Amino acid sequence: MSAQDIWIFGYGSLIWRPDFDYLERQTASVAGWTRRFWQGSHDHRGTPDEPGRVVTLIEDSTQTCTGVAYRLSADAAHKIFDALDHREKNGYERLELCATTPTQRQLNTITYVATPDNFAYLGPAPLAALSAQIANSIGPSGPNTEYLFELADALRTLEVDDAHVFELEQQVRTLLS
Repeated sequence: MSAQDIWIFGYGSLIWRPDFDYLERQTASVAGWTRRFWQGSHDHRGTPDEPGRVVTLIEDSTQTCTGVAYRLSADAAHKIFDALDHREKNGYERLELCATTPTQRQLNTITYVATPDNFAYLGPAPLAALSAQIANSIGPSGPNTEYLFELADALRTLEVDDAHVFELEQQVRTLLS
């Protein structure tokens, strides 16, 4: 990665709320990964006693995860990474991944992934349990439902079909009605 080409790949809230200035935004995908609501959120969308759920990437050789890649100014990158390290402090670590744009451009990106060995990892659960937890969780950044609904809307805008996210969204909306 050259100093002028620092890219961040976002697959969750960074799609709809990056909260940093960027030079370029591209739809991009990472092969061998899938997006799942398997990470606990004790600090943003839940509390330590009642964590919400947010997405992480899970390795799966049969899947591809589509999100957004942002190109950063080399001058601003340090400040942006400091802010993202704080934002993603609840179990996420930086990982370098190769992302591909729809025009087949290859981007070396940094992304934040919560691995299964982190303290806040909750792992898989039945759809009904995931939905109930998301429907009932609220944290300092707002309701967990907002995170889910904003992500689903952002994926629709990108024309990304993500069965996991959309099934959860439908189930949560049913619970709330």
